[in-house]
Amino acid sequence: MVKDFANDHGSALRSLAAIGGALAAAAAVIVGAVLAVIFAATVAVIAVMSSALLALAGLALRARRTARARRKDGVIEARHLGGHHWVAYGWNERS
Repeated sequence: MVKDFANDHGSALRSLAAIGGALAAAAAVIVGAVLAVIFAATVAVIAVMSSALLALAGLALRARRTARARRKDGVIEARHLGGHHWVAYGWNERS
C-alpha cells in the first residue's frame, strides 16, 4: 500500500525519502571526514612521540659512551669519608 503510494509520479513521500537520503549521505560524509582527521592526528602524534623516543635513546647511548672515566696523567680520585678521613684510588696504578 505504501509502495503503491510512493511509486506514484509526483508523490510527496518520494520527495521526503529523497531529502532523507540526501541528509543521511551528508551526515555520513561529515562523520567520515571527522574520523579521517582524527586518524591523521593520531598518526602524527605517534610519529612525533616515536621520533622523540629515538632521539632520547640516541642521547642516552651517546652519554653512555662519553661517560667512561678518562684518566689523565697526575690525577687520582679521592673520596671524603667524613672528618679528616680521605681515601685515594688510582695512585698505585700509575706507571
